[in-house]
Amino acid sequence: MAVYTYKALTRTGVVVRNKVEASTKQALISMLKRNGLVPISVDKIPYVTLQKQNKQKRNISVVDDMMKNLNTTQVVKEKKEISTMQRVRTYFAKQKKITSRDIVVFTQNFYLLKKANFNNIHALRTIIDSTENYIFKGVLEDILAGVEAGENMYTTMEYYSDIFPYIYINMIKVGELSGSLTNSLQQAVKYLDETNALNKKLKSILIPNIVQFLLLLVMLFVGTIVAIPAIQNVYTSLGSQEKLPAATLWFQGVVNNLMTYWYVPAGIVLAVIAVLIYYVHTPKGKYNFHYFKYKAPLFGQLIYALDFSRLMKAMLLNLQNGMRIQEALEVSKNVVKNLVMRAMIETSINNILVGTSWIEPFEKSGLSKPMETEMLKIGMQTDLSEMMQKLVEYMQIDIDNIMTKIMKALPQVVYAIVGVVLIFFVLVVLVPCIQVYMGNFLFSAYL
Repeated sequence: MAVYTYKALTRTGVVVRNKVEASTKQALISMLKRNGLVPISVDKIPYVTLQKQNKQKRNISVVDDMMKNLNTTQVVKEKKEISTMQRVRTYFAKQKKITSRDIVVFTQNFYLLKKANFNNIHALRTIIDSTENYIFKGVLEDILAGVEAGENMYTTMEYYSDIFPYIYINMIKVGELSGSLTNSLQQAVKYLDETNALNKKLKSILIPNIVQFLLLLVMLFVGTIVAIPAIQNVYTSLGSQEKLPAATLWFQGVVNNLMTYWYVPAGIVLAVIAVLIYYVHTPKGKYNFHYFKYKAPLFGQLIYALDFSRLMKAMLLNLQNGMRIQEALEVSKNVVKNLVMRAMIETSINNILVGTSWIEPFEKSGLSKPMETEMLKIGMQTDLSEMMQKLVEYMQIDIDNIMTKIMKALPQVVYAIVGVVLIFFVLVVLVPCIQVYMGNFLFSAYL
């Protein structure tokens, strides 16, 4: 059974709070009313939250009854069969986080079972038995408890919005309410696969270039701290009048000052970060930061295309299941978190209410491409669902093209930065090393 926290009003006007188990939210509300309480709020506690809390002790009488019926010989035998390695594996299994791969596997398995005419309860029980991730298994058991109590799956999934993407929950919701859950699961599998493929592609672009840049910086600073003083000691010990290059001496001075007065630049950096964080957490700062994401060089166009594509996919799913445009926008707006996009969606909804075009805010923003808004306009005059399907396909091709451009441009940008750092590394570190290797300083030492 699920666990709920409630706040209610007694007949005498006293507000009471408690945490209880109940099959459904409606059942708990009915129970409170029967007991003369007026419910103020009833909230379900997600399974993940319960896992983080201390486990409650069992009722003593229940434990006594269990112990009377237990075969102690069997208990001892089972205890002996649990090896240390199994305990270690169990411990680490409980520490595993829920990954996108877990959700993909669950969705694929659930889709296959539904296709084989399994009902929701039977399908969930089958998947739970084969789920290895303890935390995710607990979440699925919570979903199963809700289904057995007569709730829809999406109702419990909404409590786990940090695990299941909103557009994913929306797909399940539309499928359950329209009676086409199998088709919604198929779309969810496709959505998750595309999202994972996109994330892998982005990581393959960013990680190698960032690692290469960081390694070069480490080499520059380590060379300045270790190699340069060693070369200077060689000059001094032999009595040579040779001096290190001016660039080397200058950078060495900068590094030495940073090491001596490290708290000054550290304080400046922390102050700048604190100011930025404070500004970003203000309403205006957050909006400007989200707008910057869409206008940022190199990645801004991609971020907007991804958000707009998610919105169109969610709207298409809702339109195909009989929703009106206004309802589709209302339900779909939560698939994006960017305040700029949310503002455009709210303006679109207001335009529908006053009888003007809902496409206008996206067109006037200057962020959407003319092809995208034009396809929506044509869809309004013909078949919006069919045209939106073509728009989603077009945007997927456009996102792939943007990704290709980034894959070509990003290495060039990184190579340019790395090239500058590499030249600096040669002047600061390698030139003195070459001078020592050539031995020119020995002539001045001899003289």
